[in-house]
Amino acid sequence: AEFTGASGIRLVYDVRGGGDPPIVFVHGWGGDRSYVAPQVEFFAGQHTVLALDLRGHGESSQPAPGAAGYGIDVLADDVLAVVAAAGLRRPVLAGHSLGALIGLSLAARPGAISALVMVDPAPITNEQAKAYFLESVDAVRADTDRSWRTSFARGFFLPTDTVRRDEIIAGFPAGDPGIAAAVLLAMGEFDGAGALSQATVPVLSIGSAHPANSSADLRAACPSIVIGQAVGSGHFVQLEVPGQVNAMIEKFLTLNSLHKPG
Repeated sequence: AEFTGASGIRLVYDVRGGGDPPIVFVHGWGGDRSYVAPQVEFFAGQHTVLALDLRGHGESSQPAPGAAGYGIDVLADDVLAVVAAAGLRRPVLAGHSLGALIGLSLAARPGAISALVMVDPAPITNEQAKAYFLESVDAVRADTDRSWRTSFARGFFLPTDTVRRDEIIAGFPAGDPGIAAAVLLAMGEFDGAGALSQATVPVLSIGSAHPANSSADLRAACPSIVIGQAVGSGHFVQLEVPGQVNAMIEKFLTLNSLHKPG
């Protein structure tokens, strides 16, 4: 399906399954909705699930980066617009990397979502990593030969990671460098710790083998947060070890009366 917003931006999405609460899966920087396919497949058995391509990604519109055109709150508004167009209400939002920041924006808005799952979130409390993102914006904007982004993409993986590895390393730098730079700038500027401290819904964070945010820092911002960590996987935990990730999400939803086991 697709939805065209007031600004003429077309957002492509899929809806599958049935059952409440609905779950919306949001991919990360340089990805697309196929990057959450194992979760869509698993949870469609008991829930209505929606996965979309964010603006600038996948099959959705790729507007030129203008003033705040790729800000985290702008991307979050897009997600809410698609949720409304699909007739869903107060979904659980599960976001990988950049998608987790989009979820944080919504978790701080009363009534927008019913719970937040962050899957190896982009830097939230890690100010050093955020500073590196901001310092790298110009390099990414100039990355027409894809070398900067190819090198960055290689760092997503443990030596033992195998799932879609070559495809992701080739695909991540293939996007428009101006859009990639705008998204990187948005991640660097977003006050994730502030949003996390204002979250009004239950929050789960699932880290990779080397998470960008320390559990202690996340807990300092949100004392009620539930922390999980996947074993034996780099950044794309939802693809590399989907069984672990799906089980953690399922348990978290069950604990919060958002999923009935079996």
